[in-house]
Amino acid sequence: MGKKLLFVFAHPDDESFASAGTMAKYRAQGHEVFLICATSGCKGRTGGFDLSSREELASHREQELRAACDILGVNRLYFYRYPDGSLQELDTGQMARRIAATISEAGPDAVITFPPDGVTRHPDHITISKATEQAVILAEEASGIKLALYYVSIPNYYDYCRDDGPKEAFPITGKVDIAAYRECKGRALQAHKSQVYSVDRAYPGVMQGDFGVIGNYEYYSLVRAGGRRIGCQKQLPEAIPVIDLI
Repeated sequence: MGKKLLFVFAHPDDESFASAGTMAKYRAQGHEVFLICATSGCKGRTGGFDLSSREELASHREQELRAACDILGVNRLYFYRYPDGSLQELDTGQMARRIAATISEAGPDAVITFPPDGVTRHPDHITISKATEQAVILAEEASGIKLALYYVSIPNYYDYCRDDGPKEAFPITGKVDIAAYRECKGRALQAHKSQVYSVDRAYPGVMQGDFGVIGNYEYYSLVRAGGRRIGCQKQLPEAIPVIDLI
């Protein structure tokens, strides 16, 4: 019997950078995949597009995300349309309650979001991580269900970037084999054409059709299961086990 996964991210394109291969893999295996996108990305770059307003960019980026979701087979996409770049200024508790309501509606077995450092230290990423963990606890208390909560990691994100990642990144505890879905991940990244600069800096060549830079694994940390939080011990990259999220 198929299971359900709910991914919770802040911006259009977060899903493709972090988990596109995982999404495509589990859909191909007959599971259901849901995605919450907290903002419409109206403060992002416009790439080569002549977009005259934040509203126009938001609409454009939503279209790009829908195209990426079509490639990956996402069953349902939830747009919350919170203000881009300002999640940390909102009521985190209210955000958590909204995510909890979506959890109740979608009925996932596992929830996946950013780690506390946000991977890139982006305040929106950090806020959505905090709100999602609160939401999982609220959903468990309301229904008695026990969810698996995973943080996503992108250890290769800074391989080609001039930026540096967080000094103390959250420890990775497992990796999903996406070798057969690297092309799906590449095509999903390509769907975010307005974000060509971001894609080029982290995955050079992908926008031009070269998917060789995309690795065979996507990385996660199981931080909650059986109704309780799980402590994570840091592992060396070669010791990270291959896992299934569900």
